[in-house]
Amino acid sequence: MRTSGIPDDEIGNGCGESPPPATESLRLLDGLREGIIRGDYPPGTRLRERDLAVEFQTSRMPVREALPQLESEGFVITHPRRGTVVTRLTLRDAVELFEVRLGIEVLATRQAANRVAAGASTDGLRAAMARSEEATVGGDPREVALRSVALHAEIIALAGNSLLSSMMRTVAMRDRWISQIAKDAKPSIACEEHHRLCDAIYAGDGDLASSLAYAHIARARGEQLAVLRTVLPS
Repeated sequence: MRTSGIPDDEIGNGCGESPPPATESLRLLDGLREGIIRGDYPPGTRLRERDLAVEFQTSRMPVREALPQLESEGFVITHPRRGTVVTRLTLRDAVELFEVRLGIEVLATRQAANRVAAGASTDGLRAAMARSEEATVGGDPREVALRSVALHAEIIALAGNSLLSSMMRTVAMRDRWISQIAKDAKPSIACEEHHRLCDAIYAGDGDLASSLAYAHIARARGEQLAVLRTVLPS
């Protein structure tokens, strides 16, 4: 029998719920983010703490820790008295994403090539390119998207700029979300572009690498925005 107004899942040793291990909070955060990206939680879906705790077989505290992080990443928004809902993406969100990518990734690609010219190893980038190519041959759209993001992340890492890397993490997650909606129908073309881009980086040619990076992102922008105009509000 309940004897207080404290929710059942918060009754414990008199101090409320014990803090969950960090790994539990991260597990829920990653799982919920992936679910939003996949479309398991469509835009506008209300995310209730109790329901999510049951779904992920955990307590409410990891949910409370995950939702503010997801809001900071732009995946959800919290309304007073209405709770937390999945963000409704707009065409403007997609346009802004590509504007940021053209700034960050083109700069990072040039820096990566310049560092290779100065002697930096390309082993990580070569491995990422091989995995991306394998995914393209395999044909699983989700795996293709994941490996493409990983390849771009490796280029950012090779640039050796920690601030760029930090900025790109959020951009990459948003890119996967928008790409999932747009459904890239030409992964083989993207793979060919990746090969040419990586070859320029291996050669240490910053001018060529940055030019190819711009062309690669601009092509994706044109194709994806054409699709997104039919499914997203402006």
